[in-house]
Amino acid sequence: MTNSIQEIRDADFLLVIGSNTSEAHPIIAMEMKRAVHRGATLVVVDPRAVWMTTISEHHLQIKPGSDVWLLNAMANVIISEGLVADEFVTKQTENFESVKAAVKDYTPEAAEAFTGIAPDLLRKVARQYASTPKAGIYYTLGITEHSHGTDNVYALANLVLMTGHLGQPSSGMNPLRGQNNVQGANDAGATPVFYPGYQLVDDPKAQKLFEEAWDCELDPEPGLNLNEMMQTMGESIKGIFVMGEDIVLSEPNAHHLEAALAGVEFIAIQEPFPNETMRFANVVFPSAVFAEKDGVFTNSERRVQLVRQAVAPPGEARQDWRILSDLAKAVGLDWNYESPAEIYAEMAALTPKFKGISHERLGEIQADGMTGIQWPCPTSDHPGTVYLHNDGIMRGKGLFQAVTYRPPMEVPDKDYGLFLSTGRTLYHYNAATQTRRESGPVAKQPEAFVEIHPRDAKERNIQPGDQVRISTRRGHIDVIAVVSRQVRPGCIWTPLHYAEARANLLTNDEGDPVTGTAEFKVCAAEVVRLGEGCELEETFRGSFYSTQGPRA
Repeated sequence: MTNSIQEIRDADFLLVIGSNTSEAHPIIAMEMKRAVHRGATLVVVDPRAVWMTTISEHHLQIKPGSDVWLLNAMANVIISEGLVADEFVTKQTENFESVKAAVKDYTPEAAEAFTGIAPDLLRKVARQYASTPKAGIYYTLGITEHSHGTDNVYALANLVLMTGHLGQPSSGMNPLRGQNNVQGANDAGATPVFYPGYQLVDDPKAQKLFEEAWDCELDPEPGLNLNEMMQTMGESIKGIFVMGEDIVLSEPNAHHLEAALAGVEFIAIQEPFPNETMRFANVVFPSAVFAEKDGVFTNSERRVQLVRQAVAPPGEARQDWRILSDLAKAVGLDWNYESPAEIYAEMAALTPKFKGISHERLGEIQADGMTGIQWPCPTSDHPGTVYLHNDGIMRGKGLFQAVTYRPPMEVPDKDYGLFLSTGRTLYHYNAATQTRRESGPVAKQPEAFVEIHPRDAKERNIQPGDQVRISTRRGHIDVIAVVSRQVRPGCIWTPLHYAEARANLLTNDEGDPVTGTAEFKVCAAEVVRLGEGCELEETFRGSFYSTQGPRA
């Protein structure tokens, strides 16, 4: 996030796009609710009506995969109506003319055919965003998990740059991180393209720095991204180490992945709980859970914080760093770390963004009354950075990126007549490895379901509570039908948490050409009735649902 979570409450305009914030990020949603209660304008862009739409001024229920059309049309309005922050663009950005040319034909009238959004409403939202000083954009995987996910992010960044909503409080561009400590994992270099602190592996200066620190030679070529790894599993990849991830449940085109795993010669898994991927494991290392270990994590607002051990791990379970250190020693590496504090100190010393954040400082209450420090923090007396780019854009000048619309990899046809999207619910978390072990979440949401619009349900003779089969070109799952106007006509939605009804048996493993992120949010699907099922309560399993939808 360019800005901080607490700043949200003081924003005057919030554009939430591709984010089921109240269910996936409830703490951030609370700050958004505070802003709305104070009088802020909330606009939600999502093909599905999520809970946040009940308090929004506008819900732009766009057609799946049409984000670039919507965002470019907003840019068209801002430019054509003279709402560009000219001084900011001139002094702090480059390549604006390319975007100006690219969005010339993306008028609100032309966009309506692709997005389903009325031109007047699109214009109103664009004007509100451009003319409100404290205006922030908030997005998640609903934007990035597309074959054009990078284009979506570029189009959002273009809006931020042309309006000057950067380097100011309660504004900016704010991706809400999806999994626990995913920000911290990236900070630590757990990606194929970065060393710790986002130093590129193909940067000779960075390579030399880490070679000297680690006393070894490093490959300057970036490694495979996750989607590339999944697609080459069992071919060029003959051994895998899986830590903190249930790839069988969470990665796309699961039939292909399972067949690939059968061709892998050795699979090691490091996990605290049993999961679906363990069926393929040669060895399992039991790891400690959060309350059983010390360490450091980073949240979405770049705040580095301590985790403190409360209880000892049970049985043979051990802290992750100890398992990894012993494995390194077993293969001949000289890893002699004594504590997580020592490991973190090494990372901080080698990364300018973290150099001023010592382990000792993280244990102190800061001047703002909070624990933890937000990077970048270059010196030991630096307070941390509440919002980025306040002293000018960090790369020098903000770079506009012209993008054009590309359709999803799959669109509905005569065989698969619906758009399928997947996502999370409030009561379960990702692969549900932990939440489905507890009676409370299971009681609230015990089984998989699919939301289908009443029109589409009627065409398929589907009643609420019926057993139905969702099929795509990759596989099928059987679930309960929830008939709801939460979804657009022509669209269905199903959660990803259920091993017995794995949504990712259905999803497409083709992905974004830049990031390799798979297209989880849209593929062609069909639903058929299998038979009568159960009677649904008015509120289905505790999820946000009513027969008529939030705005019937």
